[in-house]
Amino acid sequence: MQNDLLKRITVDPNMCHGKPVVRGMRYPVEMILDLLAAGMTFEEIIEDYPDLEREDFQACLLFAVKLVKGNSINQVLSG
Repeated sequence: MQNDLLKRITVDPNMCHGKPVVRGMRYPVEMILDLLAAGMTFEEIIEDYPDLEREDFQACLLFAVKLVKGNSINQVLSG
């Protein structure tokens, strides 16, 4: 399940300055985490960004947890 969630996070040096984004779209993980930290619910964010899905938020949170544990972005995304 975790690997499936992490597949939602992609990195492309030609998109968003190489920052991790959700499903190859221009929604940086950083932005999603900022919105969640500001207190927005999944439903409120989806209302503003209807391309996003609940699993995208779970993927962003899981990605952040793995980075905090000291993994590099490449280690996190390669499973």
